[in-house]
Amino acid sequence: MAALGWLTPRRRPATARSVLAGEAAAEAARKSSLDAERSAEADAEAGTTPGSEAGEPEFPVVGDERAAAFFDLDNTVMQGAAIFHFGRGLYKRKFFERRELTRFAWQQAWFRLAGVEDPEHMQDARDSALSIVKGHRVSELMSIGEEIYDEYMADRIWPGTRALAQAHLDAGQKVWLVTAAPVETATIIARRLGLTGALGTVAESVDGVYTGRLVGEPLHGPAKAEAVRALAAAEGLDLARCAAYSDSHNDIPMLSLVGHPYAINPDAKLRKYARARDWRLRDYRTGRKAAKVGIPAAAGVGALAGGTAAAVALHRRRR
Repeated sequence: MAALGWLTPRRRPATARSVLAGEAAAEAARKSSLDAERSAEADAEAGTTPGSEAGEPEFPVVGDERAAAFFDLDNTVMQGAAIFHFGRGLYKRKFFERRELTRFAWQQAWFRLAGVEDPEHMQDARDSALSIVKGHRVSELMSIGEEIYDEYMADRIWPGTRALAQAHLDAGQKVWLVTAAPVETATIIARRLGLTGALGTVAESVDGVYTGRLVGEPLHGPAKAEAVRALAAAEGLDLARCAAYSDSHNDIPMLSLVGHPYAINPDAKLRKYARARDWRLRDYRTGRKAAKVGIPAAAGVGALAGGTAAAVALHRRRR
């Protein structure tokens, strides 16, 4: 029930740890973005430049450099939760025992069937991940993360949401992932999708080795809004011209920051909140499309299995 406090930004103000987590995420995101820009400049000098497609959409506004887009990751860009997929990959590489994999699997099943983020499950998963990576080098986990993306994440990207992100990129705008997943994992996903960068939970490291502690708190709820606010200030963005996309009511603080909020594959609470405020909706889980859509439709995604739908209905009745 504590998650109900995130229904509006006013009811759950950012704490000092939220601000710290947000600022740390923004700093890490800007650093990774600058590294990517330098790499792109090197490619351009070598004669490799990305192509562009004809026919720009009416929104996003082409050439508006003070606008950007912020995308939640779990169940918005990707089916399921990145941290659970990452855990599966670490188990395969014998980072932990089978009983811990069972817990990861249960948490992932809950996320997929219920379609909501349970704060206790997510916190337990993060605590487990921190204990698992403690003492390992950041570079080692980054290298493994690349492999795990190919094994468990690449085929779970929602094509429709990916098309929305591409529309912003084609308009010349920067696109950032904003997620409670580790910033290293989020950065890998952003790079693989051709996005600008990622804001994620920052795990403390000393001399390139994880300590098992976080900087601030997980980038969740109000902390996401603080990260977006900090990044917008550093990048000179006008939040009223920016867009944000999420599936979860936990991200209402972030969605409320921007002039163009979108509910993507929304949970019940976000759907209700978005409709009350005339926000745009889109659902790729069953191929349904909301009437209020501001970006051209992308390829739909097939319906989930009947068992999943039944589980969701059962969960809703129990609530």
